[in-house]
Amino acid sequence: MSTIPFTPKPMKLSILTAALQELTPRDKRDADPDLAIEEWLQFARDIGSPNIQLSAALHPTESDVPAEAMLDPVANTLDLRQPFDKQRASRVLAAMRETGVGLSDLGYFDNMLVADAAARRKKHDFMLRVFDAAVLLGTDAVCGFVGRNPQLEMDQNLVMFEEVFIPLLKEAKARGLTYRVEQCPMPGWNVLDRWHNNIAYAPGPWIALHKICERHGVGDQFRIHYDPSHAILMGQDTRSLFQYLKDEGYGFLIGGFHVKGQVVDARGVSAWGYGGQTMQRGDWIDGKPSPNPADQANAWKKQIVLCEHELPGTARHDPLAYLQNRSVDWLDHQLAARELLSIDPAKTFLVVEHEYPPARIQDKARLAPILKGSLAFVKAIDEAAAAMYSLQQEVMKSQGIPVQGVGREAYRS
Repeated sequence: MSTIPFTPKPMKLSILTAALQELTPRDKRDADPDLAIEEWLQFARDIGSPNIQLSAALHPTESDVPAEAMLDPVANTLDLRQPFDKQRASRVLAAMRETGVGLSDLGYFDNMLVADAAARRKKHDFMLRVFDAAVLLGTDAVCGFVGRNPQLEMDQNLVMFEEVFIPLLKEAKARGLTYRVEQCPMPGWNVLDRWHNNIAYAPGPWIALHKICERHGVGDQFRIHYDPSHAILMGQDTRSLFQYLKDEGYGFLIGGFHVKGQVVDARGVSAWGYGGQTMQRGDWIDGKPSPNPADQANAWKKQIVLCEHELPGTARHDPLAYLQNRSVDWLDHQLAARELLSIDPAKTFLVVEHEYPPARIQDKARLAPILKGSLAFVKAIDEAAAAMYSLQQEVMKSQGIPVQGVGREAYRS
């Protein structure tokens, strides 16, 4: 009987630079944009992250969404007010070599289907700049949203996706890039009662969108950057979601991971259900949307009344919450990815995303040990999953030795 050696394959660790938006003071970074990237590479090295997911965003002076209206303000660590040319790329690549920190991908998280044509054109032009920067920096992927036109119903948004988003994917293809979509439903993106404001929010929509992409020859450009926190928000569990993709023949769609949890508040669910707070949020004043951006941030009560983001490792180990799909079972998450998806773990990135509100500290000295601890947790839990998978599914299986127990099963609660 042949014996397969024990060869665990851990995934590649990274961190989204929005974890600390103001690492470099605004007066310094605005005058010298690439200083922010250099200092983040140094910070990543210090906290033990071998890679970064470089966050791009419209500059605060150019954004159509005020920071006060955002649940989690974005970071323009990659400043693209001016084109990112070969000279700028050389400087960043030199800093990467000096620090030994690599690049998993670039991230620009915005609504690419926004209703206003002028705003949409601005965002698409910016995305093309992100694409160009990705090529110059040698990465093969950009991560972002699809978004939604809230003035249209879902089927109408599919038509709009075909009309305005497919051209972006063609531009990605021309540059040899993959566009990986994060599936957050973005319920607080507007003050309407729309809850799904990113149409790529679950496997059913992913498959529908991918079929459109295939018709236009860009199926290979459309992939998912899976974030389990959003599955928990919508009452899903990772194993069942992955099993569904495999059952439907779409286990190849997930190409990367955001490592961010969600802790559901049973009291909030009891009050409002999984649709979140539907009225009297404070984003409407006197029967119309408040003109105050800070008031408009209350639209996020569609989400935050029933849950809170988790920075991996900061929430208590809670087996009952795992079984109720009210918190991420990180070990089973990493096992299920290996067992059910068409991925090569050794080439797959785990990108830590920090949005745990009480710990969103804009203080390097205080935040560094928090992020260092979370990264260590993610690395350890993935290594444990890699060891279990290799031992059970490769070594023992090759020798005909049965695996003990049952484990978590898909489609069961």
